[in-house]
Amino acid sequence: MHLMYFTEQPMSAYPEEEGKKLGYTALIFSNRYFDPVAASQLYQERLEEYRLAEECGFDGIMLNEHHNAPFCMQAKCNIFASILAAVTKRVKIVLLGNPLPISDNPVRLAEELAMIDLVSQGRLVSGFVRGGGTESIATNANPAYNRERFEEAHDLVIKTWTVPGPFRWEGNHYQFRVVNPWAVPLQKPHPRIWIPGVSSRETIIWAAEHRYPYLVLNASIEDCKNIWKLYDESAEQAGYTAGPEQRGYLIRCHVAETEEKALQNAREFMWMQGEFTGILDPVWAAPSGYLGPWARKFLSETHGGVYQKKPAPTFERQLKAMSIIAGTPEQVVEKLRILLEETRPSILAFWANDGKVNHEDSQTCIRLLGQEVLPAVREIGDRLGLKSPFEANTPVSLAATPASELRPPASVSA
Repeated sequence: MHLMYFTEQPMSAYPEEEGKKLGYTALIFSNRYFDPVAASQLYQERLEEYRLAEECGFDGIMLNEHHNAPFCMQAKCNIFASILAAVTKRVKIVLLGNPLPISDNPVRLAEELAMIDLVSQGRLVSGFVRGGGTESIATNANPAYNRERFEEAHDLVIKTWTVPGPFRWEGNHYQFRVVNPWAVPLQKPHPRIWIPGVSSRETIIWAAEHRYPYLVLNASIEDCKNIWKLYDESAEQAGYTAGPEQRGYLIRCHVAETEEKALQNAREFMWMQGEFTGILDPVWAAPSGYLGPWARKFLSETHGGVYQKKPAPTFERQLKAMSIIAGTPEQVVEKLRILLEETRPSILAFWANDGKVNHEDSQTCIRLLGQEVLPAVREIGDRLGLKSPFEANTPVSLAATPASELRPPASVSA
């Protein structure tokens, strides 16, 4: 299995009452409440925790990015990835990921990622995302073109990595007279690409068509099974049989020396779901044009076409459904065993920190995960035949679609 450590890098050092008064802490929650001293300290603590995660046996460190909100202090995941490329030696640096639609220069992005791969000596896993609706609004990117820009930017990045330049790119959304970056990745034909998501049918099918592992972000066991069913069907249509190595799962999981302490800290996962102040307006999350046809149809039939803000399930309900797992190492291992047997992912990311969980408790969680949970999970994975993409040595992309044949919607000439 491939076992990763993850945190959103939340920042809770701002006046909660202001967030409660406004009803949101994202997008247009004023940055006059930003505390640079606290933020600098947070970055130092997170770097220390990431280094500890490598020491404790994690296979990878998962990074993401969000914008204009304190729930995620990574405004650019490539920056932290660059630092980790230099200060770590073994762990994979897994970016889940760069939001392609808000990038106006995919060639520049391809160069940045190539540098990270070179500095890390081939440890980059480069995930791509569409980005949330808030990212589109914050960067003035038209959400109606989100998927088009995502797919074209992806194709341009792959060709930039794999086809010697110079060549010209004239697409619907990107035009470059010369594509010829000097730095290209160490890994050949290119770094592995993993795609995270929740339930977008288009993204699941697209990932399967490209043979990219799909990482489910905190869905229920039943929803996870439905996602794998759609992925497997799409893979068969694309000409291959998908296995556990194409399946990933992100689980909110906190471990402590006592059940009481673990539950106390695990409740902080509710911070980002609005129980405290990590909240945003649902219209910002999915602005007009952002969602695909399937979602628009669903919303028109169930909500009259109006987005409705629904409260998140209670903490107790999420514990029961195992969308949050917390407890002592023994308790956590037993719940993870059930999760793995039911969903069978070979890639498992532990989201172990959120809200106001402090540095000391985060370090304790990482140590307990590394010393007691990860070895047990690996044994369960071996028994279930859950080999990671690296162990299974799967292709980095669908062999039937070599990168040299990728073309943008318009024309490309060498």
